[in-house]
Amino acid sequence: MKLYFFEGGTLKSFKHLFTMGRGLGEQFEVPVPYFLIQHPRGYVLYDTGMALEVSRDKNKHWGDAVGAYDPVMTEGQWIINQLKEAGVAPEEVKWVVQSHLHLDHAGGVGLFPNAKYLVQRDELHFAYVPDFYMKAAYIRQDFDKDVDWFILEGWQDDKFDIFNDGSLIVYFTPGHTPGHQSLLVNLEKNSPMFLTGDSCYTLENLNENVLPGLVWSPSLAVRSIQTMRYLQDELGVNIVTGHDPTGWAEYKKFPEYYE
Repeated sequence: MKLYFFEGGTLKSFKHLFTMGRGLGEQFEVPVPYFLIQHPRGYVLYDTGMALEVSRDKNKHWGDAVGAYDPVMTEGQWIINQLKEAGVAPEEVKWVVQSHLHLDHAGGVGLFPNAKYLVQRDELHFAYVPDFYMKAAYIRQDFDKDVDWFILEGWQDDKFDIFNDGSLIVYFTPGHTPGHQSLLVNLEKNSPMFLTGDSCYTLENLNENVLPGLVWSPSLAVRSIQTMRYLQDELGVNIVTGHDPTGWAEYKKFPEYYE
């Protein structure tokens, strides 16, 4: 099994939107990651980055969200073009695990015709009828697709084992949104990697009792981060934060990989 890290552009934003109460008004440019796992039984994606339309007319596609999260993306950074460089055709992807359905994570929904799209029921519901303060973060054009949704039911399906072999485990990590989920990748030659999506933006969120700047439920966000701390401190799991430019710089990117 191989794990590849891809960067599908960046967001020019403000630090306080990632570390609540810290860095008010401070410029903060963060990566927009997604991940490819080459498993013996097929390719798996964790998140799908930003839509191609963002590289062509970001204001038209994202609207008011650009004021807080200004996307920087070329057509070459679109997920389909980057996977082409990796020699992976869209038809070869077997699973797409969506951490959640925000605009910088769900831009590739519908591009993989043979994939099951693994999502939490609460997330899919909330994406269609979000609370007002998160409405701009969901672009219905991105996720409102006729795809093969594979629905998980929150805590009932926590630690869902995709291939039933212990290699890829989906953790329910609500807080950032009602139906956020993360992915534990158990590698053979490297330490396990826990892909957090937006349930833990930065190393400060992980290690310093600093809440993420955008949360649906602060208490559930804390619960999810406490799970990550346990995995890191007690089990030696490498926690891959979602939008930390410092943490992201430490990892190998495609074409390099972890196995």
